[in-house]
Amino acid sequence: MKQKVWGVSLGLMLCAGALYAGNETKPAQKAGEEAKLKSIEAVENNRTVENEPKKSRLTLGGYGEAVYSRNFYSDHYLRYTSPEAYKDAKSHGRFDLPHVVIMLGYDFGKGWTMGSEIEFEHGGTESAIEIEESEGGEYESEIERGGEVALEQFWIQKSFCPAFNIKLGHIIVPVGATNAHHLPTEFFGVYRPEGENTILPCTWHETGISLWGKAGDWRYEAMLLPGLDSDRFGRQGWIHDAAGSPYEFKIANAMAGAFRVDNYSVKGLRLSVSGYVGNSFSNSLMRSTSAKYEGVKGTVTIGAFDFDYHGHNWIVRGYADYGHLSDSDIITTWNKNQQKSSPSKKQDVASDAIAVGIEAGYDLFSQIAKLREKEQKLYVFARYDYYDSMYKVETGVYQYDWCGRTRLAAGVNYYPIKDIVVKGEYSIGLLKSKYNNEPSISLGVAYAGLFGR
Repeated sequence: MKQKVWGVSLGLMLCAGALYAGNETKPAQKAGEEAKLKSIEAVENNRTVENEPKKSRLTLGGYGEAVYSRNFYSDHYLRYTSPEAYKDAKSHGRFDLPHVVIMLGYDFGKGWTMGSEIEFEHGGTESAIEIEESEGGEYESEIERGGEVALEQFWIQKSFCPAFNIKLGHIIVPVGATNAHHLPTEFFGVYRPEGENTILPCTWHETGISLWGKAGDWRYEAMLLPGLDSDRFGRQGWIHDAAGSPYEFKIANAMAGAFRVDNYSVKGLRLSVSGYVGNSFSNSLMRSTSAKYEGVKGTVTIGAFDFDYHGHNWIVRGYADYGHLSDSDIITTWNKNQQKSSPSKKQDVASDAIAVGIEAGYDLFSQIAKLREKEQKLYVFARYDYYDSMYKVETGVYQYDWCGRTRLAAGVNYYPIKDIVVKGEYSIGLLKSKYNNEPSISLGVAYAGLFGR
């Protein structure tokens, strides 16, 4: 009974605080950010925007990307083991559909809403052939749960007031810039930012419970979710593949927590911090009963900062992520000793990983009156990323130098209308001197918006 009273009291206090903060906020200061967030919130949260006439209880939307890349470096599985042998390799091209997502939402009334997303990755639902680097380059056919078709979101939400909402179900984990803002109209590159997309699950989605709200210039979110599975940590992606599950269920022997706080006090600027903490070693289907593993937790801790600025015809975005894994040496040994049929990568795992990036673009069409009136935009942009999935390692864990790299990119984003963008970029991955750099050219077209409401 006390817990119920406490929960209701907390909700009432948050709602009252939001009303007070809203009265104190200057409308002119918030006008720019409200316009910017309007389409994003409608698509991602499947809710009508406040003060906008409700057209329908049903919301249908989505986003998608089609891309072509020409890579001017070898894609052979031994290119890092014997870099000299592949120094003058021929270029190779590929088409891809990285993400095609259908969003469906419904407003039941009285504060109850539903949201869902079905994501098609890489354009299919069939098995995929991969060349397995850790197993002598052999061909391996795999059907991975959540790899090609995924229920990315499915949740029920109860909204008490803008400052206090409860969401239960399958939810995006709001850690890092890309997980919170992953629509293709929210980054300049043809592909998602490479650093975060390498060391973190992306898009990271888990079944859990989330509390979120907005009050004045602040937005918060706190989430309870199952921990990651250390069996599927690896050298090149760190914890990237450890979300989701290869089974018909998600192992939840250990729980984790995530949070995000956004601030919009400065017109056109969003500042955000986010984080995650949770144990991983016990989240294995085949847990060890040996006494020597009794104190092993495999705690994953992540801290992240990101920002987004829109103003004076400029868009500037940036992020910095740092992650730590305890007991990484023991997890490395454990994973390498798993049987061949195990979903474990059986690879060395770093204790620390890092990713930082920044991009800036200027709208050239803002200087041409006719194009400005038509609301067409042409951003010329440049981007910098540095990331290393094996930034630090424990004694006995081998450190692969090629996992750390700098990536530079430059290109254009053309918006004929607000919800469609045509992208082109040249990029180069700069590795340590004994390895070959990785230049490429990519072209893409993408959309993000509502089909009807």
